[in-house]
This record gives sequence, structure tokens and C-alpha cells, in this order.
Amino acid sequence: MIEYEAVIGLEVHVQLKTRSKMFCACPTGFGAEPNTHTCPVCLGMPGSLPVLNEGAIRLTVLTGLMLGCRIAPESKWDRKNYFYPDMPKNYQISQYDMPLCVEGGVPLPDSAYPKDAQKSIARPGHHVPLVRIHLEEDVAKSFHFGTNSGIDFNRAGTPLMEIVTQPDMTSPEEAFAFLTSLRQILLYGGVSDADMEKGQLRCDCNVSVRPVGETALGTKIEIKNMNSTSAIRRALAHEIVRQTEVRRAGGELRQETRGWDDDAGATFPMRSKEMAHDYRYFPDPDLLSVRTASIVAEVTPQVPELPAAKRARFVRNYGVSEYDASVLADDLALAAYFESAARGSSRAKSVANWILNDLASALSSAGTGIADCPLPPAHLDGLAELVESGRINGRQAKEVFAEMFASGKNAHDIVKERGLEQVSDTGEIEALADEVIAANPKPVADFRAGDAKSLNFLTGQVMKLSKGKANPKVAGEILTRKLT
Repeated sequence: MIEYEAVIGLEVHVQLKTRSKMFCACPTGFGAEPNTHTCPVCLGMPGSLPVLNEGAIRLTVLTGLMLGCRIAPESKWDRKNYFYPDMPKNYQISQYDMPLCVEGGVPLPDSAYPKDAQKSIARPGHHVPLVRIHLEEDVAKSFHFGTNSGIDFNRAGTPLMEIVTQPDMTSPEEAFAFLTSLRQILLYGGVSDADMEKGQLRCDCNVSVRPVGETALGTKIEIKNMNSTSAIRRALAHEIVRQTEVRRAGGELRQETRGWDDDAGATFPMRSKEMAHDYRYFPDPDLLSVRTASIVAEVTPQVPELPAAKRARFVRNYGVSEYDASVLADDLALAAYFESAARGSSRAKSVANWILNDLASALSSAGTGIADCPLPPAHLDGLAELVESGRINGRQAKEVFAEMFASGKNAHDIVKERGLEQVSDTGEIEALADEVIAANPKPVADFRAGDAKSLNFLTGQVMKLSKGKANPKVAGEILTRKLT
């Protein structure tokens, strides 16, 4: 039986984080009353003229620089002609043959893959190459109400950056990782909020199958307007199976656009796929081309430390594991919190553990995020220092942390107020150890006979007599010395 392999390319549409639209001054805020953020320009009224949003161009150039693209010295604007109810002018101002950014790529770190796929990554360390990044205006949003439809033109004209990959990915998991990694980079650069639920990041998936060993691409099928990484993974998995079954049955695939029904778990045909000539591109007569040299010079110093570099620096400077570094760097706000907590600390690994375990759990239970964390980051180093110095034990530290999270107080003040500081005075613990040895002859005999577990019981009795304040390590050492 012939084995088939998938070839996947993505077209990712990203709404840019600008205050106004691409060619007019209307605001871009999400959630406004329908058709309240409109004007003659974004409604395509006769005689209205577009004016370029320079901020959108800067954000696109910044994205290109973050992704290692070559920035075109000159870029022009084109009209992409088609009729659809959500396109008010019956054409879209876009870029055809002279986009702002070309080439570049997106890294696929292990942490970007779905958790259930991270132990079976086919191409570790892979970079997905890009074809181009161009800028255009978004369309309106259609709403369907059973027997009728409505259109909200608030979104029409919003700056939309399209990132086009090479047909390079070979699995739904790689597509998932690409989108996860790309979204993280966009958030690091502040170029978009990239919220898929709000439509700020949408994706068209191009997928084909071919016999293993062939180099020619198969018939490309587009899955349109996907808006969640998990749905994209499911849709691609289904479509790869569907195309493979058609090929094995001797059927013929035709180039088309399909939708995804998440409830049914299946794609469905929408229309035959348009080719570039179907859109009758021509240069927009109302807009001059853009020369980018001055913008590149202005934007280059704004390129941030990217996730891969931050992960490597966390491992190098703070001694955390690669896994911990990836989790900390995955969220920009979490990474900033960790750095603030660990800066100047000799216990950065312990601080990271408190953040990734106890703090993450507390935030989840409270239904809040790291940006609204009530616990100042510097207080975590104080807690870690108390544990490391032996002044409180692990159980006490958990209690102190809970109070820190609830009150915002620092660990030293809580320990002092509650009288929690461990007793490490050897004389006091020796007296308690003598009392425990005298009161527990059988565990003592068992320990002397080679039962090491008996020491845990005896240490626990010392802790009980001290009301939890004795240093368990010191208590164990003293008992061992006295019993051997």
C-alpha cells in the first residue's frame, strides 16, 4: 500500500495593535456597538481617499525584523478585486508583488508543541521558512441569524498583517507549534494582542498529500478562517486522512476551499479555490509606494529580546532547567515577574520553583493572572532564604506562602508574627531527642537493628514535642548520633 505524507503551509492574518484603522482615523477597539467605528473611507463611499497609517507599517517592519526577514527597500499597494458582502469597496487594499517583508522564518521550540506530542517531535529545532509578510486592510464581520444576516463594519479597515509560510510543515503538530511560537513572538514585540477568540489572529491552512519520496506537491486544499490552534490541529488531522483515503481509492482531488465543522469533526466544501489572476490585482492609484530605509532605522533598536534568547539567558544566568526556562519565558508577564523576583538572588532556582508551583496554583484558584498578582515578586526571595537557611521547614513555608498571597506581607514579618521560626539550637533539640529516645524503646531498638525507617518516626516525635519548630534535619542528625 502506498504511504502518503502531508505538506502544510499557513497564511496567518494578524490584526495589528494600532489605535486607528489602516487608511482612516476610525478607532480599532474591540467590542464596540456594531457599525459605530466607521467613516466614508472604511465604508468605501465614492470620493473618499485613503491615508496611510504609518504606525501599522512600523509594526509590520518590526515583525519582519523579529522573524529575520529581509525588509524591502520599497513596497507598494495594490487593489485585490472581489465582491463579497463584508468587503465594502468590492476591493481590498493589499500588497501583491512588492510586500514589505520577504523570507525569514519562525522557530519551533519543543515547548510550542502540544503537550501530548512533546516526546515525539519529528524535527527537533526546526525553523519554518516564510515566503513573505504583507500589510492590508481587514474586512467587516458577518453575523448569521438563521433566516437573515447582518454585517458589522467596525472591523473593516483594521490593519491586517498577513504572514505566509513556505509549504514546509509535515504534521498538524508542527502547524500547532508554528502558531504557538509565532503568537509568542508577536506578543513579545507588542505588535498585536493576537487573541484568536477576538479574531485578532486567524489562519488559513493549505494542505496536500503526496506519496512518500515524491517532491512534487499534491493538490492544495485550503481550510479557511480557523481561529484556534487546537481546532487547526484537529482540522488538519481530519483533512490529511480524508485526502489520503481519496488518493488510495483512486479518486481525484481538486483545488478548493473548505470550511471546518468542529462539532462534526469534518471539513466541508465551500468553493473552488481562486488563483491570483482571479483577483485582477493592479496598483492602487490613490496611494504612493513606501520607502522603508528610515522606518527600518527607527524600528531596529526596538527589536526586543525574543523568547529563544530569553530562555537561554534564564538557563545561563539563573541556573534554572531548560524546561523551567521555557515555561517562564512562554508568558512575557510571567518572565518579567520571575526576573524581578530572582534579580540579585542566589536562590533563583528556588524562586522559580515557588513561581511555577505554588504561585501558579494560587493564581489559578483565585481566577487571576500574573499581571494582577497580589504578591510582590521580591517577597519570594525572602521566603526561599528562610527555607534555605533552615529558619522554617517546608510545611511552615507553605503556610507562610498562603499568608503572603492573601495579605501581601513579606515572609519575615509573617514568621515573626506567628512565631514560626525553627529551633536549630542543638542543646534544646538534644534535650527533646533524649526525651523521645526514653519514651520509645521499640523504635529505638528497631533503628539499632538496622530499620532506617524508624528514624523518621523518632524525628517526627521530636517535631511533635517542639510543636513543629525543631529543625528536622538537625533533629535527625542528633538522633542518629545518639543511637549509633
